[in-house]
Amino acid sequence: MKQVFLISLFLLVTLTACQSSVEEITGKEVTTAGGSYKNITPADLDTMLKNKDLILVNVHIPFAGNLADTDLSIPYDQISAPENLAHLPADKNAKIVLYCRSGRMSEIAATELVSLGYTNIWNLEGGMVAWEQTGREIEK
Repeated sequence: MKQVFLISLFLLVTLTACQSSVEEITGKEVTTAGGSYKNITPADLDTMLKNKDLILVNVHIPFAGNLADTDLSIPYDQISAPENLAHLPADKNAKIVLYCRSGRMSEIAATELVSLGYTNIWNLEGGMVAWEQTGREIEK
């Protein structure tokens, strides 16, 4: 009986931890003109990708590889061009995660999207460099 209780307790704790991990990611808020976006770590993004309720966009130029599950590649300096905005969700509350090689280009793109009224923008702080430094792979 004690064994069943311990197994049940272990399962409850494990399932609760798995369930709440995505919801707990809050990121570090960056205020810009017209709103804000959130910086996240590679570990945060890895957790978010398990739920994949987001659009993952590589904004780095020139091409230097992709993270797995990348949905779009849009040059950071052309993110607001009508032909590129047409590929992003029409719902400006949709979760969009941006990344580049070091984080600088994605910061610029995040600021631009916020200025256009997008309200759920996330940025991979440190970009692909930080991603690789944590032992995660880049698709070339």
